[in-house]
Amino acid sequence: MCLAVPGKLVRREDGSDPLMGTVNFGGILKNVCLDWIPDVRVGEYVIVHVGFAISKVNESEALQTLQLFKDMQSGSLESGKSETVQRKTT
Repeated sequence: MCLAVPGKLVRREDGSDPLMGTVNFGGILKNVCLDWIPDVRVGEYVIVHVGFAISKVNESEALQTLQLFKDMQSGSLESGKSETVQRKTT
């Protein structure tokens, strides 16, 4: 199974080869390759897979996905208490 995670681009390293940037994943900062989406701007959300930003995603969808990850970590998905899942499925 593969996992791609949304994060917010907080810094671009223009002039680097390959094009790199720093992405914030809920407080965790990681350097990622931006070569596949070179038009991405600081403040936009991207989907990252194995260190490569593979697409842009709108802020609402990114935040909803990050909330689902938090819900999974806290166990609220198993208990049926996840408001995120309830909103999406109703």
